[in-house]
Amino acid sequence: MKLTILVADDEKNIREGLREALTLDGYDVVLAADGRDAWDAVTKGDIDLVITDLKMPHMSGEELLRDISSQFPTVPVIILTGHGTIESAVQAMHDGAYDFLTKPVNLDRLSLMAKRALSNRELALQNRAMQEELERRSQFASIIGKSAEMKQVFEMVRQVAPSRSSVLITGESGSGKEMIAEALHYNSPRKDKPFIKVHCAALSETLLESELFGHEKGAFTGAITRKRGRFELAHLGTLFLDEIGEINQNVQIKLLRVLEEKKFERVGGEETIEVDVRLIAATNRNLKAAIAAGSFREDIYYRLNVVNIHIPPLRERKEDIPLLAASFLREFCQENGKNIDGIDPKARLALYNYSWPGNVRQLRNSLESAVVLCKGSMITMEDLPPNVRGDTGTDDYLRVPVGTSLAEVEKEVIRTTLGREGGNKSRTAEILGIGRKTLHRKIEEYGL
Repeated sequence: MKLTILVADDEKNIREGLREALTLDGYDVVLAADGRDAWDAVTKGDIDLVITDLKMPHMSGEELLRDISSQFPTVPVIILTGHGTIESAVQAMHDGAYDFLTKPVNLDRLSLMAKRALSNRELALQNRAMQEELERRSQFASIIGKSAEMKQVFEMVRQVAPSRSSVLITGESGSGKEMIAEALHYNSPRKDKPFIKVHCAALSETLLESELFGHEKGAFTGAITRKRGRFELAHLGTLFLDEIGEINQNVQIKLLRVLEEKKFERVGGEETIEVDVRLIAATNRNLKAAIAAGSFREDIYYRLNVVNIHIPPLRERKEDIPLLAASFLREFCQENGKNIDGIDPKARLALYNYSWPGNVRQLRNSLESAVVLCKGSMITMEDLPPNVRGDTGTDDYLRVPVGTSLAEVEKEVIRTTLGREGGNKSRTAEILGIGRKTLHRKIEEYGL
């Protein structure tokens, strides 16, 4: 994609000459005969560099520079000046100009200056994007939830993140364990250091050992060069081991040594390597049952489980479903260039009543599918996946997982009936066989 340079000068010959030279350098060039036209071009948002004369009608180069520096600080400005106004050009440098050139313009010098200015701008934009990403992650922006269960998780993250302690994150597949691991890292003193992830279940024993600890050249067939492992790459940062319950006993022993001594050797190597790594692990398995079965070492379990953060399944925090659905809807509308106003009431109720065995990941995938399939301005039942449409309360029934508490069942029955009756409390109370005062008390008690 070509970069765009704005040339602002009230002398037509200079404008045209600079356009010809800069076009040969591969840039798109926009021309402006005065400061006002130049400012209008900048406010459209497609300008990467401004080259402007100081003395122009309607709006001077100094005024243009001040406005650009104030409202578009990442757009560099190069000043053109005559020999008699070099002092003004120097003042412009103090006001934020990238550099200045005297007339007549040395085109070779202009070409080099433009290249450097645009390179600096690209670096500034990358730094800003990285800082925004760090700020976004540090504020839990990627984790959505207002339920009491998730508020407790957020509080745990805030308390634990600044420490050096190992953390074991437990929860069903798709519940968001990786996002919690990221939040722990990006809210810790290590946030500017590496955050390295390893999916343990995706690798065989040999590959996992090499992935974690690295290997020397010739350590095994196919090891044609030395490779640094994830522990080395995560030095001074955080290593996240997802599905830790899938690693075998041999790797567990080596992992235990790193946790205890902060030392290890590469596969096939003799050099002892010391690292400073914070370890965060996650699993959807019951590790205590695995210990009892002899497939997971008890000593490494207690080394990993210094702090435990449990992520509840989505069916146990249904208050979060509307927020998550709205967030995914915005994301996928933007991604697919669609203008969808929202989710109609029946579809919302279907999303709410479904049990979500795949948790947040499944909800996300379902919303992506719905956005892609939606033909109108609202997500409807027809846009939802068949399994979600089938497991709803819209046909006068409500499915409740075995083991749900009676209080939770009552809460869901009241919520679903209220939804079906459009919020009509008198009708809801009549259907449920309770008085309006009792219904109001229940609504307040359950925070509906």
